[in-house]
Amino acid sequence: MTDAATLLKEHRDSIDRLDAILVYTLAERFRQTQAVGKLKARYDLPPSDPAREAEQIARLEKMAIEADLDPVFARKFLSFVIDEVIRHHKKHKE
Repeated sequence: MTDAATLLKEHRDSIDRLDAILVYTLAERFRQTQAVGKLKARYDLPPSDPAREAEQIARLEKMAIEADLDPVFARKFLSFVIDEVIRHHKKHKE
């Protein structure tokens, strides 16, 4: 292998490991939010908590800045996740 090919493979291997971490972390996060959705449905709580969601977005944006990640991207990503969680919570309520 050439130096470039070797370096490229190393970077791609690292990316593949990180992708696996992301997938398994998201799966665990959704297991937790599913439990929250069931709890909310059981106690007739609203599926959405706008104050909590705003806190989470602000917290993630701060972490993104600290991690040198684009905070706009972080906000979009968390907003997507929150929207999906709320959709699941609404299904539990039905």
